[in-house]
Amino acid sequence: MPDRPSAGDESTLLRWMRLEIGKINDGVVAERKRLSLLLSEEHPSAVTKGGARYDFDRGVLLRLEQALPVGLQRRLRLPILFYFDSTVPDSFFIADEAAVQALQALKEISRLRRMQGGRLWMAKPLVYAIRNRYPTAVQIVMG
Repeated sequence: MPDRPSAGDESTLLRWMRLEIGKINDGVVAERKRLSLLLSEEHPSAVTKGGARYDFDRGVLLRLEQALPVGLQRRLRLPILFYFDSTVPDSFFIADEAAVQALQALKEISRLRRMQGGRLWMAKPLVYAIRNRYPTAVQIVMG
């Protein structure tokens, strides 16, 4: 069949990669919730892109409540999302100003760090350390 695309065809590979990345991102929360709202829920949770329930660790939420000013608690949406971009293999970026301010208030990143072009790039080891300190409050999204 001469019309059939080759498995090595770039467009075929890109379509396949998009499908696989979509499967990986099925576990990412579809609609992030404000910290203040999550704290008011008996069982703080959200729904993932794949339709599953995503439970937040109440202990982590309470730690965030104690550490963050009230105004930031109302603006911060969880989970904090870090994005992977294959063109920058050693870093992730964050595209949420309130999340950057929260990480600064938590002393996870310097107050001197600023977003540029709507993004703040961070080294992968730092992001993994933050994710480990605040389980369920941080997710990584494949781009």
